[in-house]
Amino acid sequence: MEMKDSCSVILTAYHSYAQSRIHLVDEGYAPPRHSPCRKVQYQGIDLLGRMSSRGTRPSPPPSPPERPASRDSQDSMEDYWSEVKNIEEDGQRGHEDLLERGSMDEAELEEAWLQDAGLSTLVSGALGEGPAEALLSTLTRSQAAMVKKRVDNYTLTVRKRSKQPTRHVRDIFSTPDTSPVDPIPPVPPKSPNGDMPSRCVHRTSSRVRPACPSFSQSTERRVLECPHCPPPQDTSDSLSFEVPYSEGTTAHHRGRQGDCQDCQRIHRDDHDLPTFQLPRPKLGLTRIQDLSCEDMKKIGYISLIELTTFYDGLGIELKRNRAARSKARESGIFGVPLTTLLENDQKKFPGSKVPLVFRKLLSKLEQTGLQTEGILRVPGSASRVKHLRQELEQKLYEDRFDWEQVRHNDAAGLLKMFIRELPYPLLTLQHAPAFSAAQNISSPRQQIQALHLLIMLLPEPNRDTLKALLEFLRKVVAYEEKNRMGLWNVSMIVAPNLFTYRGKNAKQEEIQGAAGAAHLVRLLITHQDLLWTVPCFLISHVRKLNEAGASKKPPSSEKTKRKLLQMRRKTTEREKTERSELTDLRQGVIRVHAPLHAKISMAIQLDNETKAKDVMARFDYENGRGTRNSSRRPRQYLFEVGGNIGERSLDPETHLLDVYHVNPHCEWVLKPTTT
Repeated sequence: MEMKDSCSVILTAYHSYAQSRIHLVDEGYAPPRHSPCRKVQYQGIDLLGRMSSRGTRPSPPPSPPERPASRDSQDSMEDYWSEVKNIEEDGQRGHEDLLERGSMDEAELEEAWLQDAGLSTLVSGALGEGPAEALLSTLTRSQAAMVKKRVDNYTLTVRKRSKQPTRHVRDIFSTPDTSPVDPIPPVPPKSPNGDMPSRCVHRTSSRVRPACPSFSQSTERRVLECPHCPPPQDTSDSLSFEVPYSEGTTAHHRGRQGDCQDCQRIHRDDHDLPTFQLPRPKLGLTRIQDLSCEDMKKIGYISLIELTTFYDGLGIELKRNRAARSKARESGIFGVPLTTLLENDQKKFPGSKVPLVFRKLLSKLEQTGLQTEGILRVPGSASRVKHLRQELEQKLYEDRFDWEQVRHNDAAGLLKMFIRELPYPLLTLQHAPAFSAAQNISSPRQQIQALHLLIMLLPEPNRDTLKALLEFLRKVVAYEEKNRMGLWNVSMIVAPNLFTYRGKNAKQEEIQGAAGAAHLVRLLITHQDLLWTVPCFLISHVRKLNEAGASKKPPSSEKTKRKLLQMRRKTTEREKTERSELTDLRQGVIRVHAPLHAKISMAIQLDNETKAKDVMARFDYENGRGTRNSSRRPRQYLFEVGGNIGERSLDPETHLLDVYHVNPHCEWVLKPTTT
């Protein structure tokens, strides 16, 4: 066939599964050197960018061979860049005017970090009036060192910022400056999340104010180990929950020219993913929804300190973003913050934890789209999606929207559009750099640990919505044989919608992080049950924090004193009643209260084999569970309430004698869960 010279690039063939021979030659862009394991991120992406930048639409390449299954696309990032192209054509990539990478100086960054870690009193000078003192007294040595570094850096930066420069005599008497011009300082390298490292290095200066006594209480290593968990085993199929992750980190040193000998390759084959078994501690597994809101708030404080210490041990510089102070929409469906959506939903559906429109879209896709080939990948009609979006905005809360008219591909488009247009990202703007930095961790085990701590840090609406999305994606992958959407395909489609890149270097950052972002999504889908389980060392830390807080918090007012006296009287009366029935509570006898049962209280002797499910079964037997009336009651679970925990729903496999030893002053209550 005769070919004419068009003074441009000539394609002789197109193979999505072959290694690209097209090199990055865009003007003004020089890709950084990367190890061979990251080379796949740059393959086959430059041609589309160059043609679109010239203002002409390239003719579609010849269709590749029909996909016999989803596995062939694991050798390229074709689905990822196809999704990026669809997003750019839709013209919706989130509200850029509401978000920006904040220009915070070092002091503001440290102050924001200390506030989010529950340690704001360290900079306000009111130590002892809040939970900061109790929190500091429970930190490990490495965690306390990290907090001290933050406080020292804040103090040093504030002093530098407030110090007035001394005027030189030549500034007063104008004289020609004959001193040589200082050379331009070199531009510092960028951190893994794209931020420039600060010139103000974390150092402990002799002139900085002395550390808080809580930092240096103990010079010996203090690790919050759970005495009732098995010793840690560093095997490929187990993940230790009893020791803080930061205690097992080693600095990640890269070789010359960015080569990293121990850096993992991102395997496209889903069968190459590491698998980690959930541990089975005697104190039982604790899911996020099993803890009270107060305890989860403390989990957030500890997780931020632990994550920062963990990253510091890996040699990763962790920066933060902040949202611009712009007013977001307060009504409607798309482009509305999650918290606002849930407030509107809860007026009609009390207790809603995931936005109504999000749940409806997921339900529609589960009913009709799980077995559809190319679901999530094949875009719906742009005009239909636009029309459906307008109807949803007008009719959803009036129950007038017809879900039967929605095709599955259009529902998938609306779902991804909803995620992209959130004014504040689903993974949060503040923690987006930490998610991106997790791509650069070499060990799969430590990647999971980083994601684990980040999930603990997410706000409740974001965490619940993300979990609903991941549960749906797991169902999509389960029907891979019919929908031809394997784990890697699904991850490539979802990643551009979850990881949004903003700023002048957005395209370069996306090119560099494409494969890593897809890999993180794959880990989130695969290990979601593990990631939504609270590690034992965090719960142990909360128990120590509650004990320290209770011992250091005096009654603050007469009203509080009266309330405590009333509680003490009630406790005394209950103990007198129980003492007449029990011979010795110290011998492992507990009293379980069940307000919704006919027999509202029962004394139970514990032994080494008594589990929570045994107590639940005994109450069901005593109250005739299985009858017509009892079958209508919601399932009830055993809770430990009070003592050194706010409230915790116990896993049925929990050994109660171990809980009794850890929290001897708690109450035992049988009741339904709130979720």
